[in-house]
Amino acid sequence: MIRPRLLPVAIAAMAGLFVVKAESLVGLLRGGAAVVAPARAADPPPAPAPAPAPAPVSAARAPAQPPAAAPQAIPVAAPDPATAAERALLEQLRARRTEIEAREQAVVAQEVVLQATERRLARRVEELTALQQRLEALDRSRTEREEAGWRGLVRTYEAMRPRDAAAIFNELEMPILVEILDRMGERKAAPVIGAMRAEQARLVTTELARHRARRTAAN
Repeated sequence: MIRPRLLPVAIAAMAGLFVVKAESLVGLLRGGAAVVAPARAADPPPAPAPAPAPAPVSAARAPAQPPAAAPQAIPVAAPDPATAAERALLEQLRARRTEIEAREQAVVAQEVVLQATERRLARRVEELTALQQRLEALDRSRTEREEAGWRGLVRTYEAMRPRDAAAIFNELEMPILVEILDRMGERKAAPVIGAMRAEQARLVTTELARHRARRTAAN
């Protein structure tokens, strides 16, 4: 009893669904035709197909990067010839000044040495002068003593008789005899020489003349 009721309902539902689908299909066909027609009327030329995207390159096949450019050297300005010449001149002047200072120091040191040498020489001269004065004093003293001794002998022989004095003079050495007769007065010496032996008198007279000539030449 249930099946006769459900069958008509199912058939009716299927019929209605078919009608709906048919209307939808007709509407779609009408709308597509309207849209396609104007598109065809003003259809632009087909756009070029896009180029295929490049395939990703693996790290192993990646092209080597170009080497980094070497840093460019900063240009250095050429030295100024005038500045170089001035520097060379300054160096020469500095060297010359150093040389002059060294020479001045050497001259100063040499002057110090010379002054010390002069002082030593002056002291030495003073010492030698004092020594010479002492020697001269001693020589004068010796001469005076000798002269005093000769004068004493002369007075002794002058006080003797000429014959006695002549006997002694005949035996004296010539240098001593000359010194005694040279200091005797002529009036005292003449009688003594006259009483001497003739040969001794002749020799003593010759030596006495030579002695007085040498003394005169020395003075």
